[in-house]
Amino acid sequence: MSLVRAPRAVLFDLDGTLADTAPDLIGALARLRLQLGLPPIDPAPLKLLANRGAPAILGAGLPELDEAERAEFRQNYLDEYRAFCWHESRAFDGIPACLDAIELLGMRWGIVTNKLEWLAAPVVEQAGWRQRAGCLVAGDTAVRPKPAADPVLEACRRLSVSPGQVLFVGDDERDVTAGRAAGTLTAVAEWGYIDPGVDPSTWGADCRIDTPVALEAMLRGECERERLAI
Repeated sequence: MSLVRAPRAVLFDLDGTLADTAPDLIGALARLRLQLGLPPIDPAPLKLLANRGAPAILGAGLPELDEAERAEFRQNYLDEYRAFCWHESRAFDGIPACLDAIELLGMRWGIVTNKLEWLAAPVVEQAGWRQRAGCLVAGDTAVRPKPAADPVLEACRRLSVSPGQVLFVGDDERDVTAGRAAGTLTAVAEWGYIDPGVDPSTWGADCRIDTPVALEAMLRGECERERLAI
């Protein structure tokens, strides 16, 4: 597992890559169902939708309602989620050490998410990353969200690095598509919210990484290889 060159910066998707946010996304839905007088549902299938946003979670989590009715309760759901967005959510195991290593290696890092900024910013703040991340590019920051290249290019601009010097890590095909379109290196975060029926090898990423620990090791190895080549 190696890259063609060592990156100068790393961009991460948020939900399913940096943080396991599914518990609070599902928790907000459970509370909404309770408010509507609906019985509990199995939360397990909803976890894989956590990186697909509110429409996907509401669509699967409120099957009793039609699309118009679900839209009526969307803001209630988002407000409820925002109020408790870091109640049970956590950084994935190995991510804190990986971010420490990136900084010690002299790299910058940032976040590119399709989550709207008013929902993403509190997550980043409560995770303790607001002062550390070089940028937060949200779903409403650029003209077009992922899979368009726009948010990735905006993140590169904010980090003052060219796309070819960046590794974009994400757990969804949209991340790989956006990174490739922008000209970055791309890596699939296989620890994320990937449906078992989906084959990430078809996404065209430069590499697939099974754990944040493996990502840290790869980055250390690439930087060492680059130093030895000088």
